[in-house]
Amino acid sequence: MTDKQLPAPHPEGWLEIESLDIEAQGVARRPDGKVVFIDGALPGEWVTANVHRKKNNWEQASLVQVHRESAQRVRPRCPHFGLHEGACGGCKMQHLHVGAQVAIKQRVLEDNLWHLGKVRPGTMLPAIEGPAWGYRWRARFSVRHVRKKETVLVGFHERKSRYVADIRECHVVPKHVSDLLLPLRALIGSMDAIETCPQIELACGDRVTALVLRNLEPLSAGDLAKLRAFAVAHADAGVQWWLQPKGPDTARLLDAGGEELAYTLPEFGVTMPFRPTDFTQVNPHINRVLVDRAVRLLDAQRSERVIDWFCGLGNFTLPLATRAGEVLGIEGSEALVARSRENYQRNQAGRAAGDALAPARFEARNLFEMTPQQLVADGVADRWLVDPPREGAFALAKAVADLHQDPSLRQGWTPPRRIVYVSCNPATLARDAGLLVHQGGYTCTAAGVVNMFPHTAHVESMAVFDLQ
Repeated sequence: MTDKQLPAPHPEGWLEIESLDIEAQGVARRPDGKVVFIDGALPGEWVTANVHRKKNNWEQASLVQVHRESAQRVRPRCPHFGLHEGACGGCKMQHLHVGAQVAIKQRVLEDNLWHLGKVRPGTMLPAIEGPAWGYRWRARFSVRHVRKKETVLVGFHERKSRYVADIRECHVVPKHVSDLLLPLRALIGSMDAIETCPQIELACGDRVTALVLRNLEPLSAGDLAKLRAFAVAHADAGVQWWLQPKGPDTARLLDAGGEELAYTLPEFGVTMPFRPTDFTQVNPHINRVLVDRAVRLLDAQRSERVIDWFCGLGNFTLPLATRAGEVLGIEGSEALVARSRENYQRNQAGRAAGDALAPARFEARNLFEMTPQQLVADGVADRWLVDPPREGAFALAKAVADLHQDPSLRQGWTPPRRIVYVSCNPATLARDAGLLVHQGGYTCTAAGVVNMFPHTAHVESMAVFDLQ
C-alpha cells in the first residue's frame, strides 16, 4: 500500500484537513465534531498531529506527519521557513502553491462577506496578483545582540516567539535588501551602540533604500562614521540612513542631499515622495494595479466630485484628480494630510496646462468618530473611495445608514452613487458591507481579493457598492 492509497476506514488518529483558516492553519474535525487547528497542514491532506492546547470545542496541534500530500504542496524557497525550532515567522504559506494561496484568500473573503455581513457580491472580480518573491518593499527588522552566541541578529521574529530568527537571507524582500542582512549584522556588531539599536525599518522607493535605525541613545561619532561608510559601500543598493531616537515623527535623515525617497504611479503620471515612517503600501507592484483598478471601477467623470476617505499621503487622491472634476481627501493624520498637500502641489506644478490635476482639498479628521451631521457638512459627492486601516470604516458606514434610515437628517444631502472600498481586513469589510447593504441602500455589485502579501495569511480586498 502506498501513502496515496488510504485504507478505509483510515487508521485511528489520522485527521483529514478540510480547509485553511485565516492564520493559515489546517482545519480538521474529529469524529465527535471537535475542530482541530494544525500548523503546516494543507486542505486535502491526511495527517497525524500532536495536540498542545485543548478547549471544549477546539484543539490546537502541531503537524507530526503527512500521510497523503496535497497536490498544492510545494517546496518552500526559503531555508528559514518551516515548523522547526528557530523558524522565521515572517511567512506562513510558502509550502502552498501561490495560486492556491490566492484561491484560499478569495474563499476567506466570500465567507466573511456572507457569514459576518450576509452579503453576496454580484460579481467576483479576478484576483489582483503580482510577483511572488522580492515584493516586500517595506519591512520592520528586529535587531538583537545575543551575547551567548556572540552575534547580532537582524530579521523577523521566530514563529510564535519573541526571539529574533537567525536568518541569513529573505526571499520576500528585494534581492538587494536580502543581501544586506549579513552586512547589517556585522555593522551593528561593530558599533558602540550594539545594545541600544533594537530595530531597523526598511522603506524602498523606486531609487532609494531607506534604513531607519531606531537608536535609543545618541550615537557616537564613530558609529555615525560607520553608518556613512556602510552607505558608501552599498551605494549600488541606494542605501540611505535615517535615525529615529523616539517615535516615528522623530525620524530624521542622517545626511541631507542625495536621492529623494519616492515611488511613481506611471499610469497617472504621478510621483509620490514620502518619509520612510509614512504609511505606504508594502507591495509597489500590486499597488500600481490596485490604484488603476480602483480608479477604473470608480469611473469618476470630469463633471463629478469625489471624496477619498482615509486618503493617507494621496495614493488614490492624486490619481483620482486626473479623472474627476474635484476631489476631497480626508485623513486622520495631520502629518499625512500635510504630505498629501505637498504631493498635490508638486505634481500639479510639473504637469502641462492641458493635463492639470482637478482641484483638490485635504482635511484632517478623526474618521472613527464620524457623524451623520459631519457627513452632510462635507457636501454631496458623486463617488467615494474608502481605504481604511484594519479597524475598517464603521463610523462612516453607520453615518450613511443613519442618513438613509432618517431622511430628515439629510438637509439636501444625497449619498454617492458608487463606493469603492479597499480593505486590509475581510472581517471589518464584511461588517461595513452589511451596514451599507442592509441599512444604507446599497448593493454590493462586485468584490475580489488583492494578493498584496504572498506567502502570508494577510487578505487584502476590494468591493464595489452601487446605490439601489
